[in-house]
Amino acid sequence: MRVRPGFARPLLIGLAVALAAPAFGAASAPPAPSTYDELERFMSVFERVKKNYVKPVDDHTLINGAIDGMLAALDPHSSYAEGQDFENLQTIADGNYGGLGLVTTIEDGLLKVVSTTEDTPAWRAGIKSGDYITHINGELMFGSTLDESVNKMRGEPGTKVELRIRREGNPKPIELSLVRGVIDVNPVKWEVRNRVGIINLNIFNGKSGQATREAIQKINAATNNNAVGYVLDLRSNGGGIVDEAVEIADMFLDQGEIVSQRGRSNDTIRRFYAHPGDLTNGKPLIVLVDAGSASASEIVAGALQDHHRGLVIGELSFGKGSVQSVFRMGADRALKLTTDLYYLPSGKSVQGGGIDPDIVVPQLSDEGRVSRLKVRESDLKRHLITEAGDEDALLKREDPPSARFTVTAADLKKKGIDDYQLDYAIKVLQRVSPVNIASEPHRGSERTTS
Repeated sequence: MRVRPGFARPLLIGLAVALAAPAFGAASAPPAPSTYDELERFMSVFERVKKNYVKPVDDHTLINGAIDGMLAALDPHSSYAEGQDFENLQTIADGNYGGLGLVTTIEDGLLKVVSTTEDTPAWRAGIKSGDYITHINGELMFGSTLDESVNKMRGEPGTKVELRIRREGNPKPIELSLVRGVIDVNPVKWEVRNRVGIINLNIFNGKSGQATREAIQKINAATNNNAVGYVLDLRSNGGGIVDEAVEIADMFLDQGEIVSQRGRSNDTIRRFYAHPGDLTNGKPLIVLVDAGSASASEIVAGALQDHHRGLVIGELSFGKGSVQSVFRMGADRALKLTTDLYYLPSGKSVQGGGIDPDIVVPQLSDEGRVSRLKVRESDLKRHLITEAGDEDALLKREDPPSARFTVTAADLKKKGIDDYQLDYAIKVLQRVSPVNIASEPHRGSERTTS
């Protein structure tokens, strides 16, 4: 209920006084424990564990466990890293690493796949969003932390790792033997199909902006600056560096706000704006998203959607609208802490709710899509809720069915269509072209992935 200014003020003041005053004869509520009291309680438990635990345990192990528990009580994305975990954090942001190419999360104590990076060992093995990894090298992962599980999957390129996977709809576990590869953090590949430029952006790292710029330039050269339009493919892109997302969105916009970053107080708001100059000259643009499109991907898709610069096609995105800042805590230690939330130009936060496509198009060429669960931010324990009353909007939403999408994966395979969503996007762009000219696909020489 909204109260108009100047009305019912005496009633509200009286009500506030009545609520503040304790009932006759009733004891007032005890004061909240001070920080000192809480630390004293912690030290009592610490000393009791150290003295009476069944096995000797060192201070470092206990303090690290306390830090991990403290951050786990906040949200799914805050964490502490030291030693090898810290090196992994640096490597993923800055260079190459040996691994499988998976984006994962912890749900109810189980390791769950958010997305796989294209052209990596996990992608080639057929691991899908929503799969549960129950065992790594024969060891049960239930109850392990995300860092512990991820570290077991990373390692020297060329070495093997055994995974046991449970998939919704499959009665038996899936046993996989994968060979770790170099996960090259070079993020973009491009091609031209029937004069449609396709930019497949796999991750937002320090190279993404420059690589996307070069892809647009090479598409323009390959089509003699006469492309029908562009497809920006952000499917299964789990995000990354916000500055790169801003730079890439700016390539398709001439003006306007791209995103704002807001902390716990109003004086910490940062706004990012587009600069004049659209590298695609205003040509039609389609952005592809799915349940694996998260964070920086949602910034780009949401900004282009809000400015009516691009048509968003696919499925509801992941819904991660939080910002993690990394604080160096020493030579080999860092704290990754959620400090801000992203807001789109419309003022909407993508946290929990995600990006709703303008046209919902299921991936019909994926035979297992119906039986496989899709994990999103709103499914995670302790996910942040941006505003009071948003709980209903954050409930898991299923993509609405449509009578138009009745073709089967087998039918598509007979027609030579192995990616229905991409094929749909290309046909939409061709329909808006004044001249329909079919040509052989022109693939970029740089087919690089993360």
